[in-house]
Parts: sequence; structure tokens; C-alpha cells
Amino acid sequence: MSNKIGEKFQITSFGSSHGVAVGAVVDGCPANLELTQEDIQKELDKRKPGTSSVTTPRKEEDKVQILSGIFEGKTDGTPITGVVFNKNQHSKDYSMFKSTPRPSHGDFGWMMKYGNYDYNGGGRGSGRVTIGHVIGGAIAKKLLKTQNIEIISHVIQIGDIKAKKLELDEIKKNIEKNPVRCGDLNAAKKMEELILAKKAEGDSVGGIVETVAVNVPAGLGEPVFERLDGDLARILMNIGAVKGVEIGLGFEVAKKSGSEINDEYIIENNNIKTRSNNSGGIIGGMSNSMPIISRIAVKPTPSISKCQDTIDLENMENKKIEIKGRHDPCICPRVTVVAESSTAIVLADHMIRSGFIHPSNLNY
Repeated sequence: MSNKIGEKFQITSFGSSHGVAVGAVVDGCPANLELTQEDIQKELDKRKPGTSSVTTPRKEEDKVQILSGIFEGKTDGTPITGVVFNKNQHSKDYSMFKSTPRPSHGDFGWMMKYGNYDYNGGGRGSGRVTIGHVIGGAIAKKLLKTQNIEIISHVIQIGDIKAKKLELDEIKKNIEKNPVRCGDLNAAKKMEELILAKKAEGDSVGGIVETVAVNVPAGLGEPVFERLDGDLARILMNIGAVKGVEIGLGFEVAKKSGSEINDEYIIENNNIKTRSNNSGGIIGGMSNSMPIISRIAVKPTPSISKCQDTIDLENMENKKIEIKGRHDPCICPRVTVVAESSTAIVLADHMIRSGFIHPSNLNY
């Protein structure tokens, strides 16, 4: 089972939804980065459950403990280990799923591949393991901040409700003002109403999350394998609920001609940039110094309380199932920080690989 990502800046994720703890080991972070437990906690609080009516009611403090890698307020070049202990598991809610795979979950694949499957809360396949992503991402974001690189994720669509396009500064200001984490406050209200309506029906709804990274230098990534867009697509697609990834204009390029979407180079204030950014900041597998823009399609939460069809693997017969437990009616608001973190992990890795950040000591 693969639980590691990154080449120079590596994240090893561990733990399961109803196990003792979840967390991550971060290897390859250079020494002398100022880092505290609070830096990581601030990011974890964004994905913490039970914070609003549009998230799961499961109550977890998600308090991180740093076990290694920080000395006197700075990284020391050794692996950084962060752990969050699970304290509010309701494993009895899942006992019925031992031999009855839930529709649109990974249960059946796990059972067939591994045989020994922790079905409680989805085990290792639960969205809760993205705590490891966020621990790694918090460190990556702090590292990128030394290079003035900033990453923002926001919800741009829930169901068929779409947010209007806004400037990044307004998005940053508004996403903290609503539980959906949408920059368009009018759309956010409608999105919240839709999520709550689906929740009342025992159903769920999906959406789209956009991530923007600014001040990324040109030249990150490789032209064939290890392309920057390829690595971003890989890590974003590895988020459990994601079913599609776009960079820049994405699938819309199929409708256009070259003259419509080519990003023409210009010099502005003695800086090289492109007139448009249809490529989303990545051309030829490498960053071009324009904002890096990605979008992920997030499926509706598969854990719904409506009656559904499944099978009983022990008796080999068809069966009806109703999923109990505490689940998000929409994953998008809490997945924003996971998308930010995932993007930060890839960018930090490539910044070290391309020589923009020293691999051993930030003071060099």
C-alpha cells in the first residue's frame, strides 16, 4: 500500500478514521524554518468536523501534537512527525458493513484486494486521513511563504449554483465569512441552503473547488515526466472524493481554437507575463510565473441515509442498506484546505528540486 508522496519534500500519511490516531511524517523540510504547533493547528482547524451545519456533526478537537523535527521553534532538518488522536469514534455505526459494501465507497475494492479490511468509518480509506495532507501542507505553506508564494482554495460551485468570478483579494476576504468557503457571498447563501436541503432529505451534493497559487517562479516542473501539472493532477486526484481535475481553462479548451486560447507574452512594468492565463500558469509542464490555477470536481458524499441496494458477501445475496453515522452533506467546504495543502506539498517539493529553496538549510 502506498502512503507516501513527494521526491525531496516527502509526506508519509498514517492512521485510520476510527483507529488510535491519524497523522503524517514530513521528511525533507530544510532546517531553520520557523515553525510552531500553532502554525499546523491553524490549518487543521479549517478541516475540523462539527464546525457548522453544513459539515458532519462528529465532534473532534483535532489537536495536533508534534513529536519530532522542531528544536527551539525551528525545523532541525530531521523528519517532522505530527499526530492527531481520534477521540469521538462511533464504531458501532459501522458493524453492519462488515460484509455489505456501501455503494460508491471503496469497501468492495478493499475487501477484494486486502481481505482484512477495517470497515469502521471507512478505515484507512476515510476522508479523515486527509489530516495527514493538512499537516504536511501546513509545513509546505510555511516553507513557501519564505518565497512569498501564497495558495488559496475556494468553492466555486455547489450543485448547479455557481459563484461569480471575483478578484483574489475579495475571495480571500469573503471565504472566512461563510461556512461554504465561497468568495461570492450571495452564491454562498444559496449554496448553504442547497446543502441543508439535501441534508434534510438524507442526501448529499457535490461541487467544484478552485485553487490559486500566486508568486510561483517560472521553471518549476519538467518537460516530459514529472511535469508540474502532472504532479498537481496526481496529488489532487488522490483526494478520495475527487473525480476530475482541471488546470487553467481545462476541458473548455476542447471548444476553442488556438487563436482564442494561446497565452501571448508581454512585458509589463519590466516583468515578463502573459496577456491571458488560459494555461493556468503551467506551459510545457513547467510554471511560467503566472498564477497556477486548478479545479477539482468533488463528488457528493456517498454516505447518505436513503435506502440503497447492495450485496451481502457472506450469503451472496442482494440486500437493502441504510447508512447510519455522522457524515458531511457536502464535502467541498472542508476539502478546500486539503486542496490547498496538496498543492503546497507539490510546489514545495518542486521548489527544492529546482533549486529555489536550499534542501538542507534555509540560511544558506
